[in-house]
Amino acid sequence: MLLEKKNAIIFGAGGAVGSAVARAFAAEGARVFLAGRTTAALEAVAEEIRSSGGIADVAAVDALDENAVETHADTVVAEAGSLDISFNATSLPQTSIQGTAIADLSAHNFGLPLATYPMANFLTAKAAARRMSRQGSGVILTITASPSRTAVPLMGGMAPAWAAIESLSRGLAAELGPRGVRVVCLNAAGMPETPQLTEVYNLHATAYGISRDAFHARMADRTLRKRLPTVAEIADVATFVASDRSSAMTGTIVNLTGGMVVD
Repeated sequence: MLLEKKNAIIFGAGGAVGSAVARAFAAEGARVFLAGRTTAALEAVAEEIRSSGGIADVAAVDALDENAVETHADTVVAEAGSLDISFNATSLPQTSIQGTAIADLSAHNFGLPLATYPMANFLTAKAAARRMSRQGSGVILTITASPSRTAVPLMGGMAPAWAAIESLSRGLAAELGPRGVRVVCLNAAGMPETPQLTEVYNLHATAYGISRDAFHARMADRTLRKRLPTVAEIADVATFVASDRSSAMTGTIVNLTGGMVVD
């Protein structure tokens, strides 16, 4: 198993991406610590993992609450003996954030992603980095989306927020590499089967005056494969990147856009 004897915290584990990554990590032998604001959603994911033979723990943790994040990290290390993987998949509802021209956005709606996504990743990565540095090993994973590196209209503050996370990931990798800790960012194109992307595609479709299906087709056509990546594909790559088989990989942005972005 790729992640046997690894202990992983997944923030936003009740969401579509976080839960898929948690299930994939557990299937490869990791003990997963599911963190998020809604305990009921986390428990549902944990029960699914346990029923498949995996080990899952649940904790209500606000990724923007530094004390809560630090306390939870201490609990994980105390119970499991180490913190080997940290993955942040927290997100915000996108209504009033995407689908509006930047010039028409309020300062609050433009700034909300910038105040939320980079800070949440900073706090969770900081907590992981401190503990991983002491043990001399570990992997910190972040996730962004293709607009961080492309010119996409109606994204509001999301593209700058994702770009900030990518820059943070590179800086962390530079500092933590000598201590045996890797930092990798996953950059994905929209995964249309998720509830959040359903919301986002509806917002953009409405702004363009087309159907959601037409907008979906437009996005898929921008990829080289003519189809968008799935959540399962993202989770599979996250699992590989978190494993020791990717030990030479750090300070990089993994392109999971299906060719929407070409490196």
